[in-house]
Amino acid sequence: MTIFDSVILGSIEGFTEFLPISSTGHLIVVSKFLGIDQTAVTKAYEVIIQFAAILAVVLNYKEKFSLQKIELWKKLILAFIPIGAVGFVFSHQIKALFSVEIVAIMFIVGGIIFLLVEKFYIPKERTQIESVELVTYKQALWIGIAQIFALIPGTSRAGSSIIGALLVGLSRKASAEFSFLLAVPVMCAVTGYDLLKHYHEFSDTNLITLAVGFVVAFVVAFITIKLFLKFLEKFTFVAFGIYRILFGMLLLTLFN
Repeated sequence: MTIFDSVILGSIEGFTEFLPISSTGHLIVVSKFLGIDQTAVTKAYEVIIQFAAILAVVLNYKEKFSLQKIELWKKLILAFIPIGAVGFVFSHQIKALFSVEIVAIMFIVGGIIFLLVEKFYIPKERTQIESVELVTYKQALWIGIAQIFALIPGTSRAGSSIIGALLVGLSRKASAEFSFLLAVPVMCAVTGYDLLKHYHEFSDTNLITLAVGFVVAFVVAFITIKLFLKFLEKFTFVAFGIYRILFGMLLLTLFN
């Protein structure tokens, strides 16, 4: 992996991780275009850029990481349990699903779902939840169940959790913010597991490449989170639905 590859993949991870367009799907596709194989270096690199994305959330929402917010984190942990349990039990079956064709199909399916949800999404100002602290345990659990679909490559963890949040009564902004925070336990689990599994590979990797990827992924993710929230103040998720459908169709055309 070159420095150029590191910058490209770090940018992709940072930009797509918290948007409802599947970071995993984009990384799979871009890696294929760049001719990057899954080696010790690339596996260690993925761990590093995922950690950078986690750090971006922590710094953007540092006020949420305190003992005063313990109730919020109980709900976030509850929302994490479904995907954690299913992902652990069916890890081998999930890995077998990784292909460009499945990614493309799930991009299209996810895009259609976003368009349908937005078409019938009617904000109820008096009852709609505008703050993540006001999410109930029941709502958190349903969001967590919706997030299970993210285990299918191309679905998007952010996308599935946002859809779940919209369906149980959160505003668009609150849905996005709950998804950001929910990424912390999910990605900590994934990154921690990968780190334990591949820690010995770091000594043989190019530290400069890893460092560049970390910095790029962190900066891009940090900025993306802020811009995404600004976007949702004026617009809906329709644009993401359309993008997913077009991107999925493009993939099916290119790889078939």
